[in-house]
Amino acid sequence: MHSSRRSRPPRRPAKDFSALAVRLAEKSLRGSPLSRAEARRVLACTAQEMPALLSAVFRVRRAFFGRKVKLHFLANIQSGVCPEDCAYCSQSRVSKAPVERYRLLPPRQILGAAENAVRWKASRLCLVASGRQFSQTDAVSLAGAIRTIKRRHPRLEICCSLGFLPEPQARLLRDAGVEAYNHNLNTSERFYRSICSTHGYAERLETIARARAAGFHVCSGAVFGMGETPDDVVRVAFHLRKLGVESIPVNFLIPVPGTPLEGRESLTPLLCLKILCLFRLVCPRSALRIAGGRELHLRSLQPLALFAANAMFVGDYLTTGGAAAQRDIEMIQDMGFEILGGAPPEGKACVAGRVKVISSRKAFRWAGPSSAGAAS
Repeated sequence: MHSSRRSRPPRRPAKDFSALAVRLAEKSLRGSPLSRAEARRVLACTAQEMPALLSAVFRVRRAFFGRKVKLHFLANIQSGVCPEDCAYCSQSRVSKAPVERYRLLPPRQILGAAENAVRWKASRLCLVASGRQFSQTDAVSLAGAIRTIKRRHPRLEICCSLGFLPEPQARLLRDAGVEAYNHNLNTSERFYRSICSTHGYAERLETIARARAAGFHVCSGAVFGMGETPDDVVRVAFHLRKLGVESIPVNFLIPVPGTPLEGRESLTPLLCLKILCLFRLVCPRSALRIAGGRELHLRSLQPLALFAANAMFVGDYLTTGGAAAQRDIEMIQDMGFEILGGAPPEGKACVAGRVKVISSRKAFRWAGPSSAGAAS
């Protein structure tokens, strides 16, 4: 007797996906866009198919970035004073997280962050300030500090993330020597209202356009694990490709206690790895950076992320700590990759070089293997 139920078609074997992965890599290398269906298939690949995906993605990564890993150093130069209600952020007006609150750091402390960045061979210093928009007075002060940094360390790249960017401030910062401006899309346009109501997606796009018009390299990425669908992941990847951004930070949500997304857990290490692979295939020429949340969500798969990503933060993040820098550097070298600009001096514990201008952040710590390290 035949069952009236329809049987599910068998899943195609991994060897079929291997052929598909090769084709996707070849499309990416040619500069041809993936289809939406192909992008969704990348996100749906199984654990058994991951070796084929990583092998294909590494072809693309190696073609455009070799085996180099670019280190970025992050400094929170203004903390906890934002009037926006972004649900993922511990510094937003709706957050009850016990983060530090302070206005713009004095120039000497910003210079201290630069000294630490140079000491540990970071190629780029990322200066981030909470708030909707920087004041002109603070912009003038920051520009002065940046000029001093550039005089002392002309090869150190500076990226600023100061919220919505008026044209006069854009010109001031560009003239001071800032090379890049960060303003993340954070998620897809469809999902944006689910995470923020005080401003819209269009305002973020306008800021990116102003940054581009001012001559900055544009750094823009997203946060994953906020409740978005696979289609939202695909949408934001394709939008960043369309914008032609030079640098893409991929963040994985840290559900900080006291934020609206506290307790949300929807990511797995494999999913995080697949998201990175998708972004490498969709945006082959963009620098792809493993950013916040990697310690918590990628966990033991962090080394594999380097097959897709060519950059990462080293040291602390904004309101949470990062893994000990020495551990990250060892991971990069153990995988056979090279740090852009070279490695720190041997025999020195890199934890000593973490940004001193930011506090010890006792509120949130990563329960990782090193007591010196902490979560993104």
